[in-house]
Amino acid sequence: MRLPESRRAAGALALAAMWTLATAPAFAERADRDKPVSIESNSMTADEAKKTATFEGKVVLTQGSLVIRAERIVVRQDNEGFQYGSATGNPATFRHKQEGSGGYLDGQAMRIEYDNKADRVEFFDDARLRRDSGDDIRGDFISYDARAERFSVKSAGGPGTNREGRVRATIMPKKPAPPGPAAPDAEPVSRGETR
Repeated sequence: MRLPESRRAAGALALAAMWTLATAPAFAERADRDKPVSIESNSMTADEAKKTATFEGKVVLTQGSLVIRAERIVVRQDNEGFQYGSATGNPATFRHKQEGSGGYLDGQAMRIEYDNKADRVEFFDDARLRRDSGDDIRGDFISYDARAERFSVKSAGGPGTNREGRVRATIMPKKPAPPGPAAPDAEPVSRGETR
């Protein structure tokens, strides 16, 4: 039985939404999880039997403050209900507002993959992560484990790499918060004394 086009599109959007929602704990603002997912592309193919959806050609996925741009995004769900996503481009990019800080996290790589089961986001080939604060990390491979809140960066260092086999990191010093307004000077009042 062949499903109507509108039902296939709804299934594909549901898979894409699951991938987007699954990445939210790693980088996102919590409010984004309740926002609709919008995907634009030149073409889309959905295979409900395999629980996959493929969007190709200038793909733009948005949900709240999250924006992913890629030439191709493939999302799938396994039999246990875990979601997996892969965005490829030259490079694939994302921009997302970070919870609490108000700043943005920008990332790019030739391939970005998300594994919902492991709660891990991985960036492959010429990977880069930047924060508005000026922090900047570059390598051939960046892995972010959302459960442990831990980054791992590696560089292959083979011929043709632009980092000569080195990981590059710029970490900006944290600026102390400005002091709050001072309380006006007041004379102490002892017990039993009235003014």
